[in-house]
Amino acid sequence: MTPTTGQPTIDDDDDVVHLTVPADGGYLGVLRTATAGLAARLQFALDEIEDLRIAVDEACAMLLAIATRDAELGCRFAVTADTLTVEVTVPTVGGAKLPAESSFAWKVLTALTTSATATAADGRATISLLTCRASG
Repeated sequence: MTPTTGQPTIDDDDDVVHLTVPADGGYLGVLRTATAGLAARLQFALDEIEDLRIAVDEACAMLLAIATRDAELGCRFAVTADTLTVEVTVPTVGGAKLPAESSFAWKVLTALTTSATATAADGRATISLLTCRASG
């Protein structure tokens, strides 16, 4: 975590996987499958894996709603000993806004992950999800 923001940082020691797919709902299965595979590698419980798959799907749906035409959805997975960080990003249409943190979609993300953050700047929107494996 960064000391000033509490946000996850991706160190050189982390395993990082990058996937890029067309910004089309038909390709979200690829990201859900990658999410499940990486979470299983960390020995997440089955319910934790399913929660993370749902969270990634919800984050992507938020971004697809504001993506430019013919955009690509970039997904970066960072794996540490007991965490999985997923950053999903897409170029956005002018004036696009992500759902408010008080929206149902954000409630879903924060309920299913350890933390969720979003940024929108310079024509791109990014949603970051951090999930820590439950101990024991």
